[in-house]
Amino acid sequence: MAPREFPLHRPAPRSPLGLRLNNPMRGNERPIGKSMTTCKYISGVFLLSFVATVGMAAERTLTILPQKVALSTTEARQRLVVEWRQGDQYVGQAAESLTLTSSDVGVVRIAGDVAVPVGNGKATITAKADGQSASAEVIVAGQDQPFTWSFRNHVESVFSKQGCNGGACHGARAGKNGFRLSLFGYDVEADHSYLTRQARGRRVVLSDPGRSLVLTKPTGVLPHKGGVRLDRDSQEYRTLLEWIAAGAPGPQADDPRMTRLEVLPKYSRQAVDTAQQLVVLAYFSDGHVEDVTRWAKYTSTNTSVAMVDDAGGVSITGRGEGAITIWYLNQIELAFLSVPYDNDVDPAVFAEAPRRNFIDQYVLAKLESLNIPPSPRADDATFLRRAQLDTLGVLPTAQDVQRFTADKSPDKRDRLIDELLAREEFTDYWAYKWSDLLLVSGDRLRPQAVKTYYGWIREQVQQNTPWDELVRRVITASGSTFENGAANFYALHQDPTEMSETASQAFLGLSIGCAKCHNHPLEKWTNDQYYGMANMFARVRAKGWGGDFRNGDGNRVVFSATQGELLQPSTGKPQPPRPLDAQPLAFDDATDRREYLADWLTSPENPYFTRAVVNRVWANFYGVGLVEAVDDLRATNPASNEELLAAASEYLVEHDYDLKELMRAILRSETYQRDSQPLPGNREETRFYSRYYPRRMSAEMMLDAISQTTGVPTEFKDFPKGTRALELPDSSVESYFLSAFGRPERIITCECERTDEPSMTQVLHIYNGQTLNKKLETKENRLDELLASKMSSEEMLRQVYLETLARAPNMRETKALGEVLSEEGADRRLLLEDLYWSILSSREFLFNH
Repeated sequence: MAPREFPLHRPAPRSPLGLRLNNPMRGNERPIGKSMTTCKYISGVFLLSFVATVGMAAERTLTILPQKVALSTTEARQRLVVEWRQGDQYVGQAAESLTLTSSDVGVVRIAGDVAVPVGNGKATITAKADGQSASAEVIVAGQDQPFTWSFRNHVESVFSKQGCNGGACHGARAGKNGFRLSLFGYDVEADHSYLTRQARGRRVVLSDPGRSLVLTKPTGVLPHKGGVRLDRDSQEYRTLLEWIAAGAPGPQADDPRMTRLEVLPKYSRQAVDTAQQLVVLAYFSDGHVEDVTRWAKYTSTNTSVAMVDDAGGVSITGRGEGAITIWYLNQIELAFLSVPYDNDVDPAVFAEAPRRNFIDQYVLAKLESLNIPPSPRADDATFLRRAQLDTLGVLPTAQDVQRFTADKSPDKRDRLIDELLAREEFTDYWAYKWSDLLLVSGDRLRPQAVKTYYGWIREQVQQNTPWDELVRRVITASGSTFENGAANFYALHQDPTEMSETASQAFLGLSIGCAKCHNHPLEKWTNDQYYGMANMFARVRAKGWGGDFRNGDGNRVVFSATQGELLQPSTGKPQPPRPLDAQPLAFDDATDRREYLADWLTSPENPYFTRAVVNRVWANFYGVGLVEAVDDLRATNPASNEELLAAASEYLVEHDYDLKELMRAILRSETYQRDSQPLPGNREETRFYSRYYPRRMSAEMMLDAISQTTGVPTEFKDFPKGTRALELPDSSVESYFLSAFGRPERIITCECERTDEPSMTQVLHIYNGQTLNKKLETKENRLDELLASKMSSEEMLRQVYLETLARAPNMRETKALGEVLSEEGADRRLLLEDLYWSILSSREFLFNH
């Protein structure tokens, strides 16, 4: 494994022992083995991926996008993109020697790559390139009808595209220089009023449109702090000018409303240093379709793969997968681009790669489509250590390693997985993880409440409560927080908006906080939906602290009232209570609204709930979520393998939300069991699971591992000696080590609270801090036990390696270190301290690989 994959670098040894541990993750690249394992799990989704991959061998054909064009007004235009296609996949834009012609220039003419209406009727557009041709049908109508620009659909688009209503400009809460617009145009009625009723009518001058401030300032005729934003010869300028000349009509109740966006091509296979023009279509409630390519805003989600300009022109810059986010009138769509790696991989590598379950099918299909070879299987000792850390958070003992590696049974890994999922440490580990999610902290709850809350979570894990049922119990929790631990969720959150935001983040992976003041700029959630969701919690009440939080006993009694609404600040009225995009409840419905919310939240049809927990579990075992960040499942942050995420979610539903069954499938997969050592062809990829990605142990795991291997438990105030860090119910327990190495404070439900980013503080603490050094110097620790055992130097060395690194020392290490430990007159205790220090400060120990 290359050093760059281990951010925390081991410093030089502190003593004359001068150890330089061999890293078994280097130099052990192996040829990929063959397997006769056959695929027995092929869903419809996977079949589509497989066909798409196989289709790449088909002959290229030409096609025009869109294939049917409707131009229904005199201002309608349609940009055309001519694509090469192989099988059912678009493989790049045809540009060289391309010609576009119209069968009837009296109906439609071609201006560059744009279809322009001339007269009512039908015509055919023909494209020719490289000896092939393609055609598209065009219907032109409405050329004899007057046209007026729509404030809602056109004028607002101009302000959005030019950035006028962005947060850094007039869309700021207080506006800029006395002129305010709603952020990204979410309130069209208010925007029309700001433009036409304020500034004494100077912003829009109906009698002389050219003198209007909305035209003179952005064109630079008058000073404008935002600089020149419009060209007088542009379509945008003409749109505003003609709208003002028509009387500056405002939004109407019967305006066509956009129902959906479409981008073409949505999926395409590209090559480095090529270009792809996108076409964006908006579908409206009255049935008409507009080409809004010019008006949309574009962002690349992965600039190392693709860059995009303001006109939707994409430049392919690197290999991998990327997506282009398209925003128009507060709706979002994505275009996905796949750029295969330039690897020489024998097709037999993928055809003969072992497939244990559906995970391997989808991962291998993705790797094949990107031409990335998978790494081979990890050895038994590596798998044992990895699986224990990812499932239990503890290192295997030397006896565990010896027993497992000596076992020659072909099913030993499966048996190990079943044993791990049944161990008591499993409960400790996952109770701790879900306590992070549910914010169990003594900084916000009194000790008895912390004990009850953590105890309830631990009991759910121990009983293997299905995830949907666990979440239902949290959402609908009532009663005393000292008797029903789940009720502490509402002791932590005493405002309906906080309850709503935390529930959405924790159980849906959705951060809806941006919609509190305005429509969400990166998601589909509106300000109305935000307050509809928050109103689901408006009747949650609690009584009693026995005093205030700090001085009372902390016992609150949670219940649901039959009346009460949350007012939406922008309207002064409550929104009908509704769970995000579900149907609303009636205001006069006196039942506990949380029951309806729980039904919607945990429904298998909910497109967010199952994906959110699958992604969290996936990231725990694979190191990288299918969606990154793990709890950021917004539409503009697509999964690295959408088909796999969908299949894993379906698998969890089929197994009644039994998380252990999902974990079992993950652990059994060949994908999880791959070596972390990269091959030349997969060294650069970090999202598609061609290998296991090494990562530093969490703060708690690291401290417990150091305690275990040295035989010196860490002592925590007010907890019995021997309590492991992963058994602590409260994240506020004092520990310099845990704080320095990224333990979350559990203030907000966000994976970002926990960090494994390296710091100089961490390096210095490992190098010469009290935690490791004091444990090594403590009398009667594991070092003294080894010295008292009268083992030979080679036996002692082997035992140390097995206990710390879950492997035996290799020949070079045995020879070099054995000789040092066997020197006559040497202080064996000091040498053993140095040996432990060198191992426990090494990347091989600190990282799970």
